[in-house]
Amino acid sequence: MKLKKVLSTVMIAGLLLTSLTGCASKPVAEEKTAPEVKKQIVIGFSMDTLKEERWQKDRDIFVAEAEKLGAKVLVQAANGDDSKQVEQAENLLAQGVDVLVVVPHNGKIAASIVESAHAENVPVLAYDRLVDGDVDYYISFDNEKVGELQADYVTKKLGITKGNFVYIGGAPTDNNALLFRAGAVKVLKSFPDIKIVYDQYSKDWQPSEAQKHMENALTATNNDVVAVIAANDGTAGGASAALAEQKLNIPLTGQDAEIAACQRIVEGTQSMTVFKPIQIIAENAAKIAVDMANGSEIKTTSTVKNSVKEVPSILLSPVVVDKDNMKEVIVDTGFHSEEDVYRNVQK
Repeated sequence: MKLKKVLSTVMIAGLLLTSLTGCASKPVAEEKTAPEVKKQIVIGFSMDTLKEERWQKDRDIFVAEAEKLGAKVLVQAANGDDSKQVEQAENLLAQGVDVLVVVPHNGKIAASIVESAHAENVPVLAYDRLVDGDVDYYISFDNEKVGELQADYVTKKLGITKGNFVYIGGAPTDNNALLFRAGAVKVLKSFPDIKIVYDQYSKDWQPSEAQKHMENALTATNNDVVAVIAANDGTAGGASAALAEQKLNIPLTGQDAEIAACQRIVEGTQSMTVFKPIQIIAENAAKIAVDMANGSEIKTTSTVKNSVKEVPSILLSPVVVDKDNMKEVIVDTGFHSEEDVYRNVQK
């Protein structure tokens, strides 16, 4: 009887063990998780102005390239108002942008934009104009080289190496304007018979300011001026108007290849412009902004010093354009149409 009881107990224990082992061997259903949705990158683009044709092109190409890369771009333009640009940048940060791209009106004041962005762990790319602060990266052209190309064109290509020169610069608040002037003056001072008789910056790059400067220079010299180095096409336009009033047609430089300047070049009232291929800078800036937002490595070409640091930079090469290569560089690349460039020229 006792044996039966023992066997019965052993059999029950065995059945329980088998039952438990069977339960343990059944696979546990894995908890399914939804696939991770990649967050869309949002780029804040804080621009000084959209009044000039050049900056409208920058915006359009930048936005198109960024969208092609899957990013969204929020654009704000301050139209030359420093406090407004700071306020707009703060607004972009409040909207949760992942990276901020800044074309500063005033490089020193824009340093506060960088500070605000860094407080939110948002990196900052300075676009074409350097921010005088702890900016992360800078993309532009070799801007001192721009001034050198302008002065080289007049002295070397046109062979004007003596006489009275006028320099009409851009906005003194724009670091680029300082670099353009530095490059041009360096070349001009290498010719002992060249005298810079008038040398002024133009507030906010205004053509009307440039026209006044040119009028003052002509009055002061009794029209004894052999060449004008104007920092960009807008200031060249103002200078051209003043020269036309005095029925003078002398060498005149510019920059940006604006349509009005290209027309003046083929018409013979402006000698050249320095073309900074907007397609290249805008598309590269969009790619860099996306990489910055993703925390990817940024390949730079050099550094540019501001008052705070050596800023890691990507510097591109500018191109001289005159009537001889206008079609090849401007028309054939689609920057301006042939119809628009040669509109006022009889074929």
